[in-house]
Amino acid sequence: MSLAAETGVGPEPTPPVDVLAPSRQTAPLVFASPHSGAAYPDSFVRRSQLSALALRRSEDSFVDEVFADAPDHGAPLLRALYPRAYVDPNREPYELDPEMFADTLPSWVNARSPRVRGGLGTIARVVASGAEIYREKLSFAEAEQRITACYRPYHDTLTDLVTATRDGFGHCLLVDCHSMPSVGGPLDADSGRKRVDFILGDRYGTSCGAAVTDRVEAALVDLGYRVGRNLPYAGGFTTVHYGRPSTGLHALQIEINRRLYMDEGRITRLPYIEKLRADIGDLIGVLAGFGAAELGA
Repeated sequence: MSLAAETGVGPEPTPPVDVLAPSRQTAPLVFASPHSGAAYPDSFVRRSQLSALALRRSEDSFVDEVFADAPDHGAPLLRALYPRAYVDPNREPYELDPEMFADTLPSWVNARSPRVRGGLGTIARVVASGAEIYREKLSFAEAEQRITACYRPYHDTLTDLVTATRDGFGHCLLVDCHSMPSVGGPLDADSGRKRVDFILGDRYGTSCGAAVTDRVEAALVDLGYRVGRNLPYAGGFTTVHYGRPSTGLHALQIEINRRLYMDEGRITRLPYIEKLRADIGDLIGVLAGFGAAELGA
């Protein structure tokens, strides 16, 4: 499989992010897709020991397409254009594994988080399957360059969108959009078990008001889907960093089971993706009706 089949290989994407924006924002919502990017820098591909297909297993492939109707409902959708395997915006800025680097990392780097120990820090050591990405060690300067060029523009843009939304409406719901394998992996709490259709992560009620999560779950159940909460995905850096329900800022992670819309082995779209996109459009329509009763501080 060639990376060119579904991705681009070249320099770092410029700009590293884009925003699908409505002509006028009419809903107190912001959607973000941090892991659907597929613009692979050629320098990264050359340094990897993995096949194109193996690299792509870390993507939340096509999730940005599934949520692409957000602007039709008056809400922006932020998309990272670079791949998660290159730099992961759903981490702290400097969650780095010292074993990956030829030089000594600064003392202020978070080298001990559970994500780093699992090989999935800001600069990942492994892909989702657990396979090692690199042929050789990296330099800290290389990590700094990726964080400056890709990570920071993502969060600068997301902060601007969230702030403008809360300033304009008095409250905001940030929906962090992800996908998950249909079966729990060997390192997951649900290893070997088939997963429900959606998992909603609200950090056990700390990043998003319970009434909001309840309404989202009810809307998905009404559409015929099976929904779980917080296990095995309670939310990552984005939900922790942005979610402050007491201030009218809610952050909810949505994980979609990949079997609903893609061939997980070949990383290709299935025809069902159109129905899923329509259903997600219906969900966004429900969320667009949220106001102070649901989102107010």
